[in-house]
Amino acid sequence: MNGEAPEAPDFRIQPEAFTLTLSLGGRYAGSQEWAIHPERGALVARVQTDFGGVLPEVRRVQTSRLHPRFLTSLHYAEGDGRGRANFETTFDRRSGLTTLRQGKEEATAPLTTDHHDPVSLLLWLRTLEDVDRADARLTGGRVLVQRLPAAEVGGLPARAYFLRPGGAYVYIEQAPPHRLLRLIQPTDFGPVEATLQPPRKPQPERRRRRAS
Repeated sequence: MNGEAPEAPDFRIQPEAFTLTLSLGGRYAGSQEWAIHPERGALVARVQTDFGGVLPEVRRVQTSRLHPRFLTSLHYAEGDGRGRANFETTFDRRSGLTTLRQGKEEATAPLTTDHHDPVSLLLWLRTLEDVDRADARLTGGRVLVQRLPAAEVGGLPARAYFLRPGGAYVYIEQAPPHRLLRLIQPTDFGPVEATLQPPRKPQPERRRRRAS
């Protein structure tokens, strides 16, 4: 052995699951479950957000199918998880078309550049290194990414980004595997903060007492 530390698993290859806790004004506002795994030559990310606490109880499920290398969007769907998604976008490189469906309405447009969706954009930010500015294309328009001074989240050094339009803040762990540590998203209720929940430590097994 040469004494070098082993590289952290690449989330684009290894399955990954984590939970973010939502808060609004310091009060509990729900939770967000992330599950990421490779599937048939692509990467699939499913995000289930259950609002609650000080917010109305609403469930939102987002599913993103991404290019495994570039993390651009191949397909994105959004709904309540109880039926067919009420919003979908498909980016088909073979046909050169973008298909957008909302409710019963459907439209197509030429696919002239790679796009991100709200989920793939966050995962793509995890791969950025020392980049001060970047931009990404979503179906709703261009998103500008601005690097902010380094921060600390839960005692961990983090890279910080500001996204506009939208005004969201994203904090990503500096060290591999570059986890999403905190997201701050403006809403009609105020800024909702999502913070990474530390993994639960395994509890030691308790020995059963024998009956005397």
